[in-house]
Amino acid sequence: MSAGPLRIAGGLVAAGAGALAWSLVEARWYALRHVEVPILPPGQDPLRILHVSDLHLTPSQRDKVAWVRDLASLDPHLVVDTGDNWAHPEAFRPLAHALEPLLERPGAFVMGSNDYIAPQAKNPARYLRRDARQAPHGRAHQLPWREMLRLFRSAGWADLDNRRGSLETAGRALSLVGTDDAHLDRDRFPAAGGDDDVRSTGRDVDLHLGVTHAPYRRVLDQMLADDADLVLAGHTHGGQLAVPGWGALVTNCDLDTRRAKGLHGWPGPRPDAPGGSGSTWLHVSGGLGTSPYAPVRFACRPEATLLTLLPA
Repeated sequence: MSAGPLRIAGGLVAAGAGALAWSLVEARWYALRHVEVPILPPGQDPLRILHVSDLHLTPSQRDKVAWVRDLASLDPHLVVDTGDNWAHPEAFRPLAHALEPLLERPGAFVMGSNDYIAPQAKNPARYLRRDARQAPHGRAHQLPWREMLRLFRSAGWADLDNRRGSLETAGRALSLVGTDDAHLDRDRFPAAGGDDDVRSTGRDVDLHLGVTHAPYRRVLDQMLADDADLVLAGHTHGGQLAVPGWGALVTNCDLDTRRAKGLHGWPGPRPDAPGGSGSTWLHVSGGLGTSPYAPVRFACRPEATLLTLLPA
């Protein structure tokens, strides 16, 4: 091989090694996103919602624990956790420590697939398939999810796994609806009008919030039909490996890649944009973690989001 091709090959190898090294660093470069949502009735004060998702916490991630604990300094009126909190059977104590200050706030949660089952080593190329799910098998390691469930419930957080709920915060009455993880086909959308549907009692509600882990289109359509004002989801990791100037290549569900993270409308443009009158607000968190078997991110920093809800 002549010197020219050798230099090209060497350059490609060096570029690939540099990108890999950076992706390992970026996976621990946590970002706090600030988003404003013009959604409240006129004259109301702002309402702050902290959206955390996909921590995929392991016992050794002390920097992530400290970063998550510090989120309480944002003084949110409501914390919403959209699942996949841990990635190791010994991660309960670190998770409880990380979330301790946030559990003192009003909150709501749903479960993700990796709240039930520990991540497994998989072929990364499978994520390029239309449906990247892998059937559970006997070697899947169950996580102590009931212990986490008791922690969240004992703090007063609303369990929205295929449930409805309600809460009051900052002088506002909120109705809530959620589903269990659609990625594992555990979602069963709760019927409206039951005893747990506060809207059916005739009480005034300032905001109807939808919460789910994996933003599959069927779930988002049900949230829209249920008149959710805002839907919060996670699962996608924002694509995890993105192309600068282009964005995510995959979402690991049937959501389109342009909605892989951030604030959008569903199913059309944002409600405050032309043509968005039939849409609801959708926020997808890029999440704070990765599988321990793929601890990399590229052009897609791990994140949590403080959504400030404002009068429309």
